Amino acid sequence: MKRDVLIIGAGGVAQVVAHKCAQNNDVLGDIHIASRTKAKCGAIIATVHAKGALKVPGRIEAHALDAMDAGAVAALIRETGAQIVINVGSAFVNMTVLEGCLATGAAYMDTAIHEDPAKICETPPWYANYEWKRADRCRAAGVTAVLGVGFDPGVVNAYARLAEDRFLDTIDSIDIIDINAGSHGRWFATNFDPEINFREFTGVVWSWQGGAWRQNRMFEVPRDWDLPVVGRQRTYMTGHDEIHSLSRRYPQADIRFWMGFSDHYVNVFTVLKNLGLLSERPVRTAEGQEVVPLKVVKAVLPDPASLAPDYTGKTCIGDLVKGTKDGKPAEVFIYNISDHREAFEEVGSQGISYTAGVPPVAAAMLIADGTWDVGEMRNVEDLDPVPFLKLLNRIGLPTRVRDAAGDRPFEG
Repeated sequence: MKRDVLIIGAGGVAQVVAHKCAQNNDVLGDIHIASRTKAKCGAIIATVHAKGALKVPGRIEAHALDAMDAGAVAALIRETGAQIVINVGSAFVNMTVLEGCLATGAAYMDTAIHEDPAKICETPPWYANYEWKRADRCRAAGVTAVLGVGFDPGVVNAYARLAEDRFLDTIDSIDIIDINAGSHGRWFATNFDPEINFREFTGVVWSWQGGAWRQNRMFEVPRDWDLPVVGRQRTYMTGHDEIHSLSRRYPQADIRFWMGFSDHYVNVFTVLKNLGLLSERPVRTAEGQEVVPLKVVKAVLPDPASLAPDYTGKTCIGDLVKGTKDGKPAEVFIYNISDHREAFEEVGSQGISYTAGVPPVAAAMLIADGTWDVGEMRNVEDLDPVPFLKLLNRIGLPTRVRDAAGDRPFEG
């Protein structure tokens, strides 16, 4: 059994992870939080104590760490004795944190594909550019590495596998739908790191259709959906992490990701992009100062963590999977509904952070008890989804199923 957790990152998602680890520290043991700015980790710990979140008495400590330094990551893992590393830092640090785990034998997990700061929207499949290249080393070292175990990617991958295992005999298409029907009351803000958010949408939109990668432009392909609780919503086809691993498991299926955007978001994004303010390449001001436009935009926008107190409304994220059952056409929508206000009241974060932060804690608990401690690199759809989804039901992210038989909770 593995115990003691090192959380890397100190943003809104890290706060959710810390609270959920504290609520389950009878399983996970001591908790360590590390970031470049130790004070941010300390602030998270203060919220854990303020909520009385620790289930049993135990340590929860803050550490300063440059997560871009693999040697420093390994040293901190050894210092803390952590056997499970939950990486919810920037996607730029994935490979150095994974290297730290390979050096120490600690289990690794993240919530997004690694990104090279100098590159945007690389050639697919993106996992093949960095993570999968280290799969043989993980296997040789017996290191469990669970990739992309947030909500999307993560839970939606488990939903696809559940559709395969329980509801359909063949799969023809997987449409992942992500709707945030909440309101934060600000004129404009992003729900997570603006730099990562904008980079995600400035490149080519990749989907897997007809057995090949297909390119589109951002906001080129809209689709409206009638969804539980949140109603009719406009979405746009968007490139996203989980398509890249799901296309490997389900090469026969069309796999697309759809995200909801308001007209206001689309307009602001378009203006920023057309003005060159979303560029990651440095420019020089008239005063001779070199700046990166995207980083300037990030600096002037609200910190996503600051949105939580004013956030209201709900999210709906799920998979619409179509195929056949008993030789006849069939479909199933597997989804979760989360509430921003409830998330803030429980852990002090907004619903987007909550849906991203709860799943890696569930994965950590499954690694701790051996269920998912597989000693090699896996994407979520390569693991048994039932223990994962049952545990999520218990710790805050219940799954529902809508098909020809009706709409009901998934209970396992």
